[in-house]
Amino acid sequence: MKISIITISYNSEAVIAKTIESVLAQDYKGKAEYLIIDGASKDRTVEIAESYRDRFAKKGYEYRIASEPDQGIYDAMNKGIRKSTGDIIGILNSGDWYEPVALRIAAATYRKRPFAMFYADINLVKPDGSVIVKHSKRDRIVTSRHWNHPTTFVTKKTYDELGLFRCEGIHDDFEFLLRVKKAGKKIVIRNIVLANFATGGTSNQKDLKKSIGRIRDRYHAYRINGYSPLYLIECIAIEAAKAIIL
Repeated sequence: MKISIITISYNSEAVIAKTIESVLAQDYKGKAEYLIIDGASKDRTVEIAESYRDRFAKKGYEYRIASEPDQGIYDAMNKGIRKSTGDIIGILNSGDWYEPVALRIAAATYRKRPFAMFYADINLVKPDGSVIVKHSKRDRIVTSRHWNHPTTFVTKKTYDELGLFRCEGIHDDFEFLLRVKKAGKKIVIRNIVLANFATGGTSNQKDLKKSIGRIRDRYHAYRINGYSPLYLIECIAIEAAKAIIL
């Protein structure tokens, strides 16, 4: 089994090293490739990424860097998915980092319970250093409250069958989860922390205008997948919870 990891970046010189080093720290002994998909950064992001080539060669992981303008984060993710040659694909954004067991657990889970999509628990790391563990679980109603994108691994076959991200809004990743569910694909969940997410980014900035935009994008994801207009309540509730907890 070969695992592909994709990190998208843009002007990420302050955080990219932590993300890259978490991939280097993986205890997975199988085949793996790591792709940095950069959006033509104007700082030292690409220079920092290039400095890790020898260390990845020594570890035995393929390491590729591409830097060119893109049309946003999901366009960059789609580029990474198209370039990937692994059986399963994980997406780890610049500034976030894996636990050392992440790839090994994903591979072992697939061997025991072949999945279309897999995800697990995550640490939400606040700017003050405090940590909230966000657990994954199956909900009676469909929601993103217990789904964690940085811990998610999807088979290349699933992307081939269902398509890539739509590039329509900030919640395109959640829309893809809904697409997987709608198609009846097998989703496996495990309660083990596999990644760390630094809060304060685009998906949880405390700004009323941005919150309304996220509500609109999440609601759109529900509606295009056939869910009830009542899911607007869920979208508002999630943004309210973010404002209080994060």
